[in-house]
Amino acid sequence: MRVPRRVLAALLVLAAVPAAASCSSAARGDDARPGDEPPAALAPYERLLPAPVSARAEGPGYAFGPGTVIRTGLTDDEEVRRVGELLAEQLRGPSGLPLPVVDGVEGDGIRLRIDGEAEGAGEEGYRLESGPGGVTLTARTPAGLFHAGQTLRQLLPVSGPGTVPGGTVTDAPRFAYRGAMVDVARHFFTVEQVKRYVDQLAQYKVNTLHLHLTDDQGWRLAIDSWPRLAEYGGASEVGGGPGGHWTKDEYRDLVAYASERYVDVVPEIDMPGHVNAAQAAYAELNCDGTARERYTGIKVGFSSLCVGKERTYEFIDQVLGELAELTPGKYLHIGGDEAHSTPAADYAAFMDRAQAVVAKHGKTVVAWHQLATARPAPGAVLQYWGHDRTAAAEKAAVTAAAKAGSPVILSPADRLYLDMKYDKETKPGLAWAGYVPVRRAYDWDPGTYLPGLPESAVLGVEAPLWTETIATRGDWELMAFPRVLGLAELGWSPPTTHDWPSYARRLSAQGPRLDAQDVTFYPAPDVPWGR
Repeated sequence: MRVPRRVLAALLVLAAVPAAASCSSAARGDDARPGDEPPAALAPYERLLPAPVSARAEGPGYAFGPGTVIRTGLTDDEEVRRVGELLAEQLRGPSGLPLPVVDGVEGDGIRLRIDGEAEGAGEEGYRLESGPGGVTLTARTPAGLFHAGQTLRQLLPVSGPGTVPGGTVTDAPRFAYRGAMVDVARHFFTVEQVKRYVDQLAQYKVNTLHLHLTDDQGWRLAIDSWPRLAEYGGASEVGGGPGGHWTKDEYRDLVAYASERYVDVVPEIDMPGHVNAAQAAYAELNCDGTARERYTGIKVGFSSLCVGKERTYEFIDQVLGELAELTPGKYLHIGGDEAHSTPAADYAAFMDRAQAVVAKHGKTVVAWHQLATARPAPGAVLQYWGHDRTAAAEKAAVTAAAKAGSPVILSPADRLYLDMKYDKETKPGLAWAGYVPVRRAYDWDPGTYLPGLPESAVLGVEAPLWTETIATRGDWELMAFPRVLGLAELGWSPPTTHDWPSYARRLSAQGPRLDAQDVTFYPAPDVPWGR
């Protein structure tokens, strides 16, 4: 019998558990005491994560079994059909049922319905209704239908056929942008590993994947006009490993895969700092014309593009032009953080020109919040990664830029940086922003987080995973899960549902689902796993 992943993780990262403890007691957490009475099991509609706007159990449910079909309506919309096929594939895995996808709306089964007038649904919302005759998923858009399907998955048993309980869910997201970032520059990861993360994120309604593609330690995407960026600059990583890079076709494949799951890809080429891999590949990108040595450490702030060289801007134009052509989404991320080796005046002048290049190629700029100290272009998006100790003046600059028209993505390092250790016993990860236990990652309000920043200026939230210390799938998942599920709820659920005790119980209900999907996750001691 396979030992649950959460128990294996516990052995690695928690304080020692007595050898005689059972699997269930090892997963219960430090707050469990002998004689504690376990709380009553949550009803299916109470287990949903992220929490929906409203959910009501009512009447008998639908028997999901061998005769179930998925109906995509009378529309000839190929996208709706594709949503139905993907949902069938997701449900076949654990159930083993045939689940044919058919046209038409008559008869029982799982019915997918587009209604352009669906009240309160918006671009991503939906309505789910379950009764003896079937389950009806209604949305204004295929994206909404996809999200409804992910909710349906949580209402079914983790494995095997079962009953979708009778009731209704009405739902729509709080924020438009709900993202996760993965750094493939410090350590290289394959497209297949990133696809796995896309699937893990999409089932919890995360809709953006930010890819940190370049840094001092490696350049991970082939660029035709500058081939040595990937060929040479990509052949290194932290610790001296072989590195690697993605071809353009691999990147296109990943973007298409994510798009099918309604996840937009936001690629990042960091500049003017974090560029040693590029400067090692091309001497002309350095002011002195001398190529740099490849770098395999984890220090930051030492590299800078040559702001005074016109060749630098030809480089930016060609690289961002190729990237824009590969990326159908609206955003290009140009980094802009930790440019300690670029004087402030040079930084501002450089970012002026870099932002103009992004606009030239038809995209909207995203940059780390240090852009607020320069001159953000109209509509440029700022990604805030400060923390409790960040200077008030720095926070005020972000708020001022937001009030001038720059939307903000919140990624506070001491809340949403997934590479921060849970506690002192956590083996992978860093702790420069402090320890980030699961409750801390969840228990804050993006709408009131930055002083003076109105919720209307918050585009959304994002959880970055930096990989200086993360080189394996197991470590990646251990650091991301379950904290990334808190990110999903912060981005999707209305603030009225925000409640740690309720969330902790709903999170614990996801444990068997994560186990069934072979996800390594951290058994947080403040979550009542198995209770």
